[in-house]
Amino acid sequence: MYFSIGILIFLILIIIVSGTCRRRHAIKKVCSMDSVEKCRLLSSLIEPFGYCYNEKEDIISSRNDAWQREAGYTSLYDRAAPYFNMVFDYLPVYFPYQHKTWLIEFWKGQYGINTGAEIGVYYSDRLLTEEELPTALFAAVEDKDMLPVSFTLMKENCPLASLSKVTWWLTAFKMGLFSKPSQLYMNCSIHFPDCEMMQSFLDSLLRTGILKECVRVCCTTVHIQFGGPQHRKYGCFTRLVRKWAQFWNRIFCKIYLFLTRYFCSTIDRLLYLYYLLPFAFRRMLRPRRYCKCKAARRH
Repeated sequence: MYFSIGILIFLILIIIVSGTCRRRHAIKKVCSMDSVEKCRLLSSLIEPFGYCYNEKEDIISSRNDAWQREAGYTSLYDRAAPYFNMVFDYLPVYFPYQHKTWLIEFWKGQYGINTGAEIGVYYSDRLLTEEELPTALFAAVEDKDMLPVSFTLMKENCPLASLSKVTWWLTAFKMGLFSKPSQLYMNCSIHFPDCEMMQSFLDSLLRTGILKECVRVCCTTVHIQFGGPQHRKYGCFTRLVRKWAQFWNRIFCKIYLFLTRYFCSTIDRLLYLYYLLPFAFRRMLRPRRYCKCKAARRH
């Protein structure tokens, strides 16, 4: 018995010493790199997941050539999201233009250990009826149809990120920050190629119930404030799933911040985690559209 206890204590000591050496090695590796090397390495690590690092904003964002582009969009993705620890508010705007049904959707909320926001631009191959919208699979727009979009993400009165890009999918993810969707605000703008498209989008946007004072038009650019508590109704079970997901999201945020407490910036934290716990690094960068990929395979 005493021998067994001695072996157990010895194993625990080995684990502690090994962990300490590994931690020191990881810290040394990160500190020995300059900013260019860090950006180059992180970019190579997260590019396969469809993301890039924005050094100016210190956030993770999406690439135009992200693999998620092939998955497209269906409303099932939003309904399934809480089961994958993604708890967000969303505003889909369906509108007709040039014999197609277009969709521009806005998201803001908690994506695992990330506070984030998105704007996605999609369309169908024809005009859809109202009954078809909940189950239709939309494709990401082609390069020639991408739009200049921008948003500033704010948590209450604190700006978190500001991005502008010609794209089909604009995103910003602030890693290690926990937020309730109701705490977040997006000040968005979308520039349309002509008045016809702008007016069609605007008419559909106002039919979603958004307040008129949250919408402003300048020529063919529409500015939108999407934020605060939303009035979307969820069933009892869905509310429980969202609360459960947020409970774990908060815990995982604290674990991430504790493990990477030796650094302040996102790039240093991520590279440190990559050297210390590679499996945890890959887990954190599990693609945003993981649930979308699974859902798409069911179609």
